[in-house]
Amino acid sequence: MSLTMYQLTVPVLKKGINNLAGVLGKAKGYCAEKQIDQSALLSARLYPNMFPLLRQVQVSCDQAKNAAAHFAGATPPVFEDTETTLDELIARIEKTVAYLDQFSAGQIDGCESKPVSFTIGSYKMAFPSGLVYLQNFVLPNFYFHLATAYDILRHNGVDLGKGDFLGDMGAEVSMV
Repeated sequence: MSLTMYQLTVPVLKKGINNLAGVLGKAKGYCAEKQIDQSALLSARLYPNMFPLLRQVQVSCDQAKNAAAHFAGATPPVFEDTETTLDELIARIEKTVAYLDQFSAGQIDGCESKPVSFTIGSYKMAFPSGLVYLQNFVLPNFYFHLATAYDILRHNGVDLGKGDFLGDMGAEVSMV
């Protein structure tokens, strides 16, 4: 059985941002329990020149929706960056998942050999194929921002483990 581009994209992107929503839910509980203003976490960064948590989540969502649209040959919608709370970030994730749910395998399969190009700010990105775009930009960039959001929260005391990042692995796990 061969894997399809749809199988390698939409379900993977949805799983990643859904796991992120769970992590943000834990962060919300942490803020309530410790009486911490959410803005402290939302503005937290791992290093001064890196994006804060708020932007890491926005970029994760943008990466997912933009990739699906590019693979389908569609123009991605613009989601305004207006979130100021964890609930609003979770709502953005839900909006992104709803957008991803609109894509069918028929819209994405076959894009692995088609060129993909788009503009980010003042940069034009041109990939020779959807597969190169997926392997060298979409997945590494997506997981970079997901992991950084997780790391910011973990660094700031939110009780997270690897399982929160990975989510359901689809494996039967037992002690030996």
